[in-house]
Amino acid sequence: MKAKINADRLVMQSVMGMVRHPSIGGSPYRLDTQGQAHLLPATGAITYNVKIGDSVFAMECDHVEPGVTTKNPDTGENAAYNHLACIGNTATVISGDAKGHKGFVTGKHGGVEHVMIYFPAQTLDLLAIGDRIQVRAQGQGMKIEGFEDTVSAMNLDPNLFEKMNITVQDGRLQVPVAARVPAYLMGSGIGALSAYSGDYDIMTADKAVLRQYGLDKLRYGDIVLLENCDTTFGRGYLTGAATIGVVVHSDCIRMGHGPGVTSLLSAKLPVLEGVISEGANLADYMGV
Repeated sequence: MKAKINADRLVMQSVMGMVRHPSIGGSPYRLDTQGQAHLLPATGAITYNVKIGDSVFAMECDHVEPGVTTKNPDTGENAAYNHLACIGNTATVISGDAKGHKGFVTGKHGGVEHVMIYFPAQTLDLLAIGDRIQVRAQGQGMKIEGFEDTVSAMNLDPNLFEKMNITVQDGRLQVPVAARVPAYLMGSGIGALSAYSGDYDIMTADKAVLRQYGLDKLRYGDIVLLENCDTTFGRGYLTGAATIGVVVHSDCIRMGHGPGVTSLLSAKLPVLEGVISEGANLADYMGV
């Protein structure tokens, strides 16, 4: 039986960000896990040749965000932008040469507090740093019928939920996923107060473990299951818990970092089950 949500009760509001310029702090260098310094493309920008569906390991970069990075220049408004925008929400360019072009939200990146958006290549060519993008934010407050008290749904557009083919079997939600991630690989971002914005990283320094779990094949937009990870009221370890999330940024060279995951569903009890599926990726669900 297909899972049902309270779609008719979910408020839709407008939130807005601007195309974000990359920035560099006091030092341009980033240290890898061997102590070697690198200068690499990182967060921010219109990234023309990195998109959802691509491998997170394919390019020379660190924390790169696929597609278009956006941020609201007002701190309070940006907090609302990051908390209310949900994966799959429709985004519309409202200024500049690409005005009227549409895309959708693909991720939220903690620390820098960015919202990432997919647009087709022809739109990327028309966009400029500083262009404004308005998002129809909808999804926070989602509840799943029969799991209202056991599963926290967050950051998930109701139309995307329908496309994910989540079903109810033997009292559990079965969710198609590209991979399962053991809790001991979860790093930067753990301990956060809320998972309603931002992400946390799958650590990738141990290449043998990545191959063991098939994580060396991760792609931007992959839906993954985080084992024994509770993100209902923050981010932490809990035996039997599980989180379903989406991979939102590239691999990272720094210790304790790796591809970031934004939470979509989380449960303290063992009611979330991941079913391995090759098509469990935003690019497939959104038809791009």
